[in-house]
Amino acid sequence: MTTFASGTTASNSGKDGLTRDALTVLQPGFTGTTAPDWLLRRLGEGLASVGLFGRNIASPEQLAALTAQLRAERDDVLVAIDEEGGDVTRLEVRCGSSFPGNHALGAVDDVELTRQVASELGRRLAACGVNLNWAPSADVNSNPANPVIGVRSFGADTALVARHTAAYVTGLQSAGVAACTKHFPGHGDTAVDSHHALPRIDAALDVLSDRELSPFRAAIAAGTRAVMSAHILIPALDPDHPATLSRPVLTDLLRGDLGYTGLIVTDGMEMQAIAATYGIERGSVLAITAGADAICVGGGLADDETVRRLRDALIAAVRVGELPEERLADAAERVRELARWTATATAGTEDEGRTDVGLVAARRALRATGAADFTPLTEAPYVAALTPVANIAVGDETPWGVAAELTRLLTGTQTGTFTGEEAGRKALDAAGPRRIVAVVRDEHRHPWMRRALDTLLEARPDTIVVEMGVPQAPPRGALHIATHGAARVCGRAAAEVIAGE
Repeated sequence: MTTFASGTTASNSGKDGLTRDALTVLQPGFTGTTAPDWLLRRLGEGLASVGLFGRNIASPEQLAALTAQLRAERDDVLVAIDEEGGDVTRLEVRCGSSFPGNHALGAVDDVELTRQVASELGRRLAACGVNLNWAPSADVNSNPANPVIGVRSFGADTALVARHTAAYVTGLQSAGVAACTKHFPGHGDTAVDSHHALPRIDAALDVLSDRELSPFRAAIAAGTRAVMSAHILIPALDPDHPATLSRPVLTDLLRGDLGYTGLIVTDGMEMQAIAATYGIERGSVLAITAGADAICVGGGLADDETVRRLRDALIAAVRVGELPEERLADAAERVRELARWTATATAGTEDEGRTDVGLVAARRALRATGAADFTPLTEAPYVAALTPVANIAVGDETPWGVAAELTRLLTGTQTGTFTGEEAGRKALDAAGPRRIVAVVRDEHRHPWMRRALDTLLEARPDTIVVEMGVPQAPPRGALHIATHGAARVCGRAAAEVIAGE
C-alpha cells in the first residue's frame, strides 16, 4: 500500500511535480466493477480522484470492495459519484432510488426532512467508501421547458431552492461526504441540454444575482466543500466563454464576489457544450486557467488514453506559458485539501436507522387531485407508461413508473410502454377492458403525450393519471397524482394511493 501523508504524492513515484499536479486535478471514470490496472497505476503516479457511474456498481458490497481496492493504492483518494437521489441515481441504478429527488423535497418544503434525507443518503455513500457526491443541484427551475434540470431542482422559487440547498449540504456533509453544489452559476433558465449543445441564459445581472446565485450563496454559507460549474453561456457575466471556461465567472464571481474557497469541479468535459466546441484537451486547459480545480471526465470517455491526453495537454500548456504553473499547483492543492477534509470528517449518528426516510418523504410529496371521489382499485389495472426519451443525466438504465409497485399490491397488473403519435390508441388497444393507469413524465413538454392522454381520457374517462415529472400541465383524469419525481419510492407512494394501502 502506498501511503500519502497529508495528501502529498510519494516521492518515489518517479514523476516530477508538474506531472503529479496535472494528474491530481483529473477526476476520471473507468469501466467495470473492479479497478483496472491502469487506474491503480495512475493513482500511484499522482491521480487523486476517481469518478464512479452506474456501470461501476452492482451492489453495496461490491462498491465497498471497489473503493477499498482504490484506497489500497492511495489511502486519501477522493471517490466521487453522481448520486442525487430521485431520477439521478447510481447506487440504485438498476432498481430505482430509495430517496425522492429534489423536486419532491421542495414540494414538501420541510428543510429538516431534506436534511434527514441527505444525511441518510450520505451515510449510505460513506458506508460504501464514497466521500464526494456531485450533488445537490442548486438550480432554480425557472424555465418550465428545461429539458435537463426539471425534477432535479427543488423548484422554481429562489428562496425555497436556497433553503433546501443549504439543508441538503448540511445533511450530506454531516455523514462525512463532501457536497458538490451544482451547476454554477445556475442551469435552471435554459431550454437546451448542455450534454448536447451550449445553452445560453440572456438574463440581466440583477436577475442573475437575485435568482441564480442565491442558492449558491446559501450553499457556501452552509459550508459546501465543492461547487460544480455549468457548461452554459451567460453573456451578462462573460459574452465569450461558457461558465466552466470563464475567469470572470469562476475566479472573479465565485471566488471574489461570493468569497468561495473550496474546490471547483467542472461538469463532464465530454459533454457536447465543451467537447464539440473546444475539445476536451483545450477545454480542460481553459477550465484550469479560468479557476477550476478539478476536471470531471469519464461519463463517456473512460480509459487511460483520456487521462494521458488531458495530463499531457495540461503539462504542455504550462510549458508554453498558457497555463501558469502556480495556477495548476493551486488547483492540485485544493484537491488535496478536500482529500484531507474527507479523511478527518466524522459522520454524525443522529439519523442512523432512518432507513425509511426516503419513503416518508415520497409519501409527503404526493399531490392527489380528485382523491375525494376516488375509490381505490381492487382489481389489477393496465399501466400505460407514456415514455419520453430520457436525458443523459438520468439515463435509461433506471426503471421508473408505478407498474412494479402496483403489481406488488394488485397481483396481475399488466403494463406497456408507448411513445409517439399513436401512443394513446395503442395503449387503449393493449389495455382492453382493464382500468387504465396512465403514467407520464413532463406532459407539458411533450405534445404527443398530451394528445395521447386526450385519446385515453376521451375513450376512458375513468383513467388514472400519474405525473412523475414537473406537474405543469393541468391535473386531469378520474384521479391525478403528482409525485414530483420518478424515484422507486415515488412510484410506491403513488401505487399505495391507487390501491388504497
